[in-house]
Amino acid sequence: MRPQLVIVGAGPRGTGLLERIAANAPELYAGSGLDIHLVDPHPPGAGRIWRAAQSPLLWMNSHAEDVTMFTDETVRMAGPVREGPTLHEWAGLDARTFADRQIQGRYLRHVHDRAVADLPDGITVHHHPRRALRVSGPREGRQQVWLEGRPRPLLADLVVLALGHLDAELDPEQAALAAYADAHGLVHLPPDFTADSDLSALRPGEPVLVRGFGLAFVDLMVLLTEARGGHYDGDTYVPSGQEPVLYVGSRRGVPYHSKIGYDWTGERPPLPRFLGPGEIDALLARPDGFDFRRDVWPLVAKELGFAHYHRLFTVHPERTAVAWRDFEEKYAAAEGEAEVRALVAAAVPDPADRLDLAALDHPLDGVRYGSHEEFQEGLRGYIEADLDRRHDPAYSADLAVFLGLLSVYGQLVRLGDIGSWWHGFFSYLASGPPGPRLRQMLALSRAGVLRFVGAGMTVTAEDGVFRASADTVPGFAVEARALVEARLPEPTVGRARDALLRGLPADEAAETADGLLRVDPADGRILDGAGRPHPRRFALGPFTNGRTPGAFTRPRTGGPAFRQNDATARAALAFLADLAGVGS
Repeated sequence: MRPQLVIVGAGPRGTGLLERIAANAPELYAGSGLDIHLVDPHPPGAGRIWRAAQSPLLWMNSHAEDVTMFTDETVRMAGPVREGPTLHEWAGLDARTFADRQIQGRYLRHVHDRAVADLPDGITVHHHPRRALRVSGPREGRQQVWLEGRPRPLLADLVVLALGHLDAELDPEQAALAAYADAHGLVHLPPDFTADSDLSALRPGEPVLVRGFGLAFVDLMVLLTEARGGHYDGDTYVPSGQEPVLYVGSRRGVPYHSKIGYDWTGERPPLPRFLGPGEIDALLARPDGFDFRRDVWPLVAKELGFAHYHRLFTVHPERTAVAWRDFEEKYAAAEGEAEVRALVAAAVPDPADRLDLAALDHPLDGVRYGSHEEFQEGLRGYIEADLDRRHDPAYSADLAVFLGLLSVYGQLVRLGDIGSWWHGFFSYLASGPPGPRLRQMLALSRAGVLRFVGAGMTVTAEDGVFRASADTVPGFAVEARALVEARLPEPTVGRARDALLRGLPADEAAETADGLLRVDPADGRILDGAGRPHPRRFALGPFTNGRTPGAFTRPRTGGPAFRQNDATARAALAFLADLAGVGS
């Protein structure tokens, strides 16, 4: 009988895995044939997030030249490199274009089709446009994958869960807000992929509270303004009259930092330097475990600082007071935050050239405004300054920090679940919106369609309305009959709406303290409570403790998701080859 591999999820992660199977199969799989079953109700390649059936006004969050699904020599993996076009090369776009998501979906379909075409003879791919409901079967025997609307299961020798972003049941706070909204005729939209949210209940001219100032908010902003007939005339927004008034705030109270608007030139910082494989090995070897803030964050901060100052001293030496070699030696020897701060203060005269990660993370801490209107002007100034800096190569140390963040993320993947703070901080600094989106945000603010609430935003439900306030403007509050939680659901197993994931027996699939599915960092096999890897079940994606920044990445940045895909593909092919050999 031909071996059977079932991949649940045919979006970017499942497609990346298929590409790695095609790359590694000539070396590892010489069996008598193989059936690969892709299970996903959405189109292969694009999946749900990048499907064609969404507004063409929604963009990608990266330049077209910075998006690839193909490996290069910077990816540390055992399998062969199979180079391929970036999005801009494939689509014939300007390299600096922010393509819409429909174009990215077509690119992903191309990657999928190419991977299928590259598979050796005898390996066949079948797409099942259904939802997977359950997986069952003994550890040492064939698995059964039950599909919606199909009376008999798919039989699988191996199963890989590549589910992507998940819908989730409401947490207690969200459930209470939803119940209050139902009881009082209000509108409450919980965390969701914004393109899937029903926004029709958000009525023209009425205030809407929005909690969340990241990428989900940017999508919401577009769908409630341009998608409702408004348009931009230069730096001015011309309303259609169909827009609600958005009152947005968050923990930080500011939008994510703009994408950097210039290219890298010259020598790259030699990374990793202070947080590389050796340091990760030492952390993993600690008999008492490690604490992120105490043991990991100091290494992260030192690595990011090294990237920043390497660029500043080597490219902008006129803004430093000592030679790079002297600074580097003292920086490497410095112990503790206070010692580093004193060294930097003596060597870098302008505070604007110093890296202050705490100030970046909490830009409005201690900042107070006398009125709501003063804050509107103040935050517009903050956004304008961010845009200026992020598009000025004189501050190219910021781009070096971005490269440092990518390097750090690739190392931290090996540590498993390190809590949610790091992932949010990374996204805030490294995965912010395109500069044009922030300029649109400014135009909407000047037009009165967008109002800023501030940092430490709190929302209460009382007196038949939702009420929001923030630390930034003492005494200010705004009431509304609608509240939108502008963020993706937390990727926890326990609250996932995905029936298959929630149905995994607890004794076969362990969770981390943050509710992520535990997997073997070596190859993605699902771990049980005793830490034993399941021989026939794998998982890849944001719902696991091996989550990475994304299923695709910038060229020549190591691509930790590519490394994971390769390891899983090789482990799966080796298992299936042994199985085929036994049965021959």
